[in-house]
Amino acid sequence: MATNAHLLNHVQIKERPAQLHNEGNSQLSELLITTISEDHEETCWGCGLRLLLSSNAPIFKCGWCGAITKQNPRKRESKCSWWRRLRDRCFVCILLVFMLFVICGGLWAIYPVIFSISSFCGIFHSIVTMILSIATISSFSLAAFQCAGMPPNIQWGSYPVVQKGELENYTFCHYCSKPKSPRTHHCRSCGICILDMDHHCPFIGNCVGAANHRYFILFLISAVTSTIYVSIMSAYAGLRIWPSLTYSLGHFSGFNMDLALRAMMEIFSAFLRSTVLLSARGLVLVYLFVCSVSVQIGLSVLLWQQLCFIYEGKTYLSHLSTRGNEEIIGRKDCQNLFRFFECPYSISRYLPNFVRSRKRHEPKGS
Repeated sequence: MATNAHLLNHVQIKERPAQLHNEGNSQLSELLITTISEDHEETCWGCGLRLLLSSNAPIFKCGWCGAITKQNPRKRESKCSWWRRLRDRCFVCILLVFMLFVICGGLWAIYPVIFSISSFCGIFHSIVTMILSIATISSFSLAAFQCAGMPPNIQWGSYPVVQKGELENYTFCHYCSKPKSPRTHHCRSCGICILDMDHHCPFIGNCVGAANHRYFILFLISAVTSTIYVSIMSAYAGLRIWPSLTYSLGHFSGFNMDLALRAMMEIFSAFLRSTVLLSARGLVLVYLFVCSVSVQIGLSVLLWQQLCFIYEGKTYLSHLSTRGNEEIIGRKDCQNLFRFFECPYSISRYLPNFVRSRKRHEPKGS
């Protein structure tokens, strides 16, 4: 069949000089025709057609369906897959306990101080806390317990069923024993193939893929907002119940660097002495402030990195695969963000004029 193979019979024509011992000692050339018959027959996993290869190539592509076959794949069974799943479940439980502690600890430590100011202030901040808590926990649960995205099921393995070019650049996953599209990656921690896989996050115990990537970004946004709110409220409540500082600075006559440094050390020492007099509510407020600020910094960096990848139209894994190859870099556009969050494109009309017209006036060579 002409569609399932490439012609492999290569004919080599070589000139072999022959020395003839006759008159004039003249040189003649005779043509020697040799045929290479070492053909390797392989079967395409996509359409089942047999291919004749000129050599035992490790990777070859079918000319009919477009599937890519990799011979002798390095399949290594993960002996620690159960340990990865246990680790991920532990991280999920720890993160859930931490979020519940922040919510309950904030209600116990902050809101008596807030309600002591006024009932309206207490009710308002209670509503804000409830909204942020529901948004954070619901987005976390959707990102952690929803399937990250399964690749589409397609027919394969039979020539009459597979049409021409239907499996273009598809590979075969030897772990899942099914086709894998170019946008699909196999996660050894989850044990399945994930469509548009970004990365495997142990803190949600799940991969970040096509089905839950949006929920993961929403979780980061709500978590960053919640930690900012907790740090502000805990600092405000802590300053209201903090014991008074006792220090003696004396009289300063003019500015001196040594005197300023001594005053700062005296205030810091008074601050440390006052922590001994803190109640349990004050200690919880200090812990909430430190934890919320540290978590806020880490999640803000992760959120900024994710938004930059979405703006560039790629994922973390595609960024790693295209790093150093500038020819495959995607188009950077705000429409990628609107498309990701399923916003209507008409929202761009509300952007400033210079943002919308910037790409129109750019030269083609830039």
